[in-house]
Amino acid sequence: MSKKTFPINFIMTGGTIDSYYEGTKDTVIPNEHSIIPRFIKSLHLENPTEFTEICMKDSRDITKDDLKNLLNEIEKSSCKHFIITHGTYTMPDSARYLEANLEDKDKVIILTASMLPMTEFTMSDGGFNLGYAVSKLQDLPNGIYVCMNGKIFSATEVIKVISEGRFTSILGEK
Repeated sequence: MSKKTFPINFIMTGGTIDSYYEGTKDTVIPNEHSIIPRFIKSLHLENPTEFTEICMKDSRDITKDDLKNLLNEIEKSSCKHFIITHGTYTMPDSARYLEANLEDKDKVIILTASMLPMTEFTMSDGGFNLGYAVSKLQDLPNGIYVCMNGKIFSATEVIKVISEGRFTSILGEK
């Protein structure tokens, strides 16, 4: 059963999903500009898409001004469906910030990320997490969510378990 198509606004903030591995520093560095639009366009989605780059940063470097810019972009957009690519370290914090400050609650907003860069690792979870987020947009009620590891979490419950490289709920298994 197919549902009506709707525009999706992809908002990029950097993070590992949009980074490259820098061997001389033994870490990932955010790309100068996002690769997400090129990836999404290659999927030939039926949904109209918009792309907005807020910043290209490790999520630990995202500032209050970056969060305000993210919030303002969502508030001013006529879209009702958003996917935000983000770094994993502070993604739960940003989700809670949006939950607390978003005035227009008539939107479905999903934050997603990856543990490995999409462009250099064939086994990156980035493409899967983006696809999962796109597929869940049509089913979720209005709200702020994090989609990672094949699961959906509300902004108020999600946490990153660094030692296990995954996300989970502070409420336990549902």
